[in-house]
Amino acid sequence: MATLWSRDRWRREWQQLRGVDWQALELREAAGWPLLLKLLSCVLVLALALAAMYMWVISDHRAALADARQEESRLLSVFEQKSAQAAQLPETRSQLASLDAVVLELRDMLPTSAEIPSLLDSINDAAVENHLNIDTIERKPTVTHDYYIERAFDIEVRGGYHQIARFVADMAALSRLVTQHDFTLAPAEDSGGALRLSMLARTYSYREPAAADAEDTEASGGQP
Repeated sequence: MATLWSRDRWRREWQQLRGVDWQALELREAAGWPLLLKLLSCVLVLALALAAMYMWVISDHRAALADARQEESRLLSVFEQKSAQAAQLPETRSQLASLDAVVLELRDMLPTSAEIPSLLDSINDAAVENHLNIDTIERKPTVTHDYYIERAFDIEVRGGYHQIARFVADMAALSRLVTQHDFTLAPAEDSGGALRLSMLARTYSYREPAAADAEDTEASGGQP
C-alpha cells in the first residue's frame, strides 16, 4: 500500500495521464487506462449519477417542499384570521344581542293587520283634538315586500297653522310607527284664512318569513 501511494507512483501515474491520447480512448479498453484516469472517470460517473439523482428525485422533493411551505403560510394566515375572529366573538355576540333588542323594539312599533283600523281611529282622533276639519283619510292599496307590508293613507285636513303643526307632531308621537311624506300646505278655499294640509302617511307591518315563503310557494304553483 505504501508503494501504491508513494510519491514516485503518483508521479508515474501523472506522467501516464499526461501522455494519454484522449481522442484514441475507447471504453472497452478501460481496464488498461492509467489509474488516475480510472479515478477521474469514477469521479465523473459519480458526479453524473448524483446530478441525475438530484434532477429526478431531489428536485421533485424541493418542489413539493416549496408547495408545502406555501400551504403552511396560507394556513398560518387563515389561523391568524380565525384567531382574531374568535377573540372578537364575545363582543360580536354582545353587539348581535343589542341589535336583536333594537329590532324587537322596532317590530313592537309596527302595527299588525288587525291594528290598522285602530291606527286610523288614532289619526282621526288627533285631527279632532286639534280642532281640524277632516276632508280625507283614505287607505291606499298595500304594497308587499320581502319582510314587511307597506300601508299608505292619503290625508287631507283643514285648520290653522298651529293646529296643523300640533296634528303633525301628534302623528309622529303615535305608539305605532307612522312616517309622513309629500306634504302640501296651501290656503283652503272659502275657509276664512284656514290652511289645507295634504300628505301621504305610511305605516308598516312585519311579514313573517314563514308566511312569505308560503306565499312564494303558492305563487309558483306549489313548486318548492
